[in-house]
Amino acid sequence: MNSKNKLIGRVLATEKTPTTMDKFNFWTNSDLKLHAFDIVKVKHIDNSFSFGMIENISHITDAQSFLTNFISSDFGDVNVEEPTLRVGMNYAEAAISFNDKNLYTPVHNNAPVYLATAEEITMALGLDKVQNPLVCGSLKMYEGTTDEITLPVNLNSKFILGPEGAHLNISGISGLASKTSYAMFLMKAIQDHYIIKADIDTNDSVAFVIFNVKGKDLMAIDRPNDFIADKPGEKERVFADYETLKLSTEPFKNVKYYIPFSSNTSAKRSTYLGADDVKAYMEYKQLKKFKYSYEDDKESLEMLFADVDDPQQTMESIISKIIDDLDPDFGGGRVVTWQDFRDKVNELSQRSQPSTKGQQRVSNEISVLSWRKFKRIINKATKNDDMFANRPDQSKHECRLADALKHISKNEVCVIDVAKLPEDKQAFVFGDAVRTIYNLKLGEYDGDDGVNPPSRIIVFIDELNKYASKETPKTSPILREILDVTERGRSLGVVLFGAEQFRSNIHQRVTGNCSTHAYGRTNSIETATKDYGSLPSTYKNMLTRLEQGDYLVQNPIFRSLLKIKFPKPIYKQFKD
Repeated sequence: MNSKNKLIGRVLATEKTPTTMDKFNFWTNSDLKLHAFDIVKVKHIDNSFSFGMIENISHITDAQSFLTNFISSDFGDVNVEEPTLRVGMNYAEAAISFNDKNLYTPVHNNAPVYLATAEEITMALGLDKVQNPLVCGSLKMYEGTTDEITLPVNLNSKFILGPEGAHLNISGISGLASKTSYAMFLMKAIQDHYIIKADIDTNDSVAFVIFNVKGKDLMAIDRPNDFIADKPGEKERVFADYETLKLSTEPFKNVKYYIPFSSNTSAKRSTYLGADDVKAYMEYKQLKKFKYSYEDDKESLEMLFADVDDPQQTMESIISKIIDDLDPDFGGGRVVTWQDFRDKVNELSQRSQPSTKGQQRVSNEISVLSWRKFKRIINKATKNDDMFANRPDQSKHECRLADALKHISKNEVCVIDVAKLPEDKQAFVFGDAVRTIYNLKLGEYDGDDGVNPPSRIIVFIDELNKYASKETPKTSPILREILDVTERGRSLGVVLFGAEQFRSNIHQRVTGNCSTHAYGRTNSIETATKDYGSLPSTYKNMLTRLEQGDYLVQNPIFRSLLKIKFPKPIYKQFKD
């Protein structure tokens, strides 16, 4: 780490490229190792110093054109060393991030440019005045040199968990971008933070609801990582990274797992978790199998129609009839099981005897064709599925998911496994859970026994594009729930951590209401969309070659976009 400033160049100001209040260029040694996002320090007026973040680096010579160089090499002989010595230099483009005396007049030509110290970098990025600090990773300056500096990066927890700002969006291509790993790292940091804070402020607490959508990735987050498949010494390096960031080296605490119910006679298991693991979790009272009964969960049926375009709101009208227990067209309160329900829908979807006008029978203006469409979707979802069954038997480790979430307690982590469910049922479970959490924070269940929700609940879902894409029908009940959370959840204490491969595909009202954005590795087609229009071209290019464990993070308290790193997960990893 450099302990004093090192002179590396001078400011350039020309007729065609002047310095401005926001930007400046400087020349430097051609062999000096600098990178985008490095901070440099410039001497300015009144003994002040301006700090700039490097956005691009170029190399030029005194050659007038490419043809000049070609001719100098004996008209294109690649084996000939250029006989004419060309004067060359590197120049860097930097964006002003801070001046220590608040003087933002343009820096002057030939002003000396230095590397910054760790303290100066922290000040230049505004990291020295972060209130309610929550670690979100680390950054490296002057990487690969003897002047390399590593610094922890903290953001203000009130700008990601509320009330000043809330919600996190993570984007990046599948696999290499490590979206889930970064979200889990942040939640691990939040849990550590609140475990310590619990002794100081008993009124401020947090809980987590995490959806496992791939294999059994998140089905052992309370078990330590054995690092068996990693290089020798990797465990020690990862532990050192966590200790540097002042985080514990223990996995998540107070974790409960919820898997879809399937009977012992079912030929198809409902989870990728092994049978021995399921048995062990239940013995430790960590796992329950959730199911849905008709009487308790019919109001959530609309979640099965999240991807159904319903401009006339016909499906919504049908569901309203179903919810109304006394509606004579739907049994008048005599429908109490899923089989009763399917039988009644089947009855209403039958073609009636032609009337004198040759028309089909309708039920309060709902056509038979609409009932048939409803029947197809309902039968596909609920028929021959153990998850849609009778009421749960608590003595057999069964539960109603909504009841479990209503009783979530502080620092509790609820992992809901939907990985093996088809997409329509994943949407159903996700939508039902989000609605329950939102209603819980609205106070709808305050009169129930044992209901004492934490002040904040974080909901994490990968593959957000399934529920909140720009193509999602406007009538989608799940999209409506997500919009409610992102637009009004901040004040209630409901926080959404969402991840997706392509940010440009997500509904603008969702990304627009997220205060923190993490950009992982992606492709050039994605970065060409307007969602990345605010990023300098160099940063867009960097997004196409970021390494695993690297993210560009944007938050209101940061004076500029930051490139951060985060360590490997500390919990058990399943390797194929």
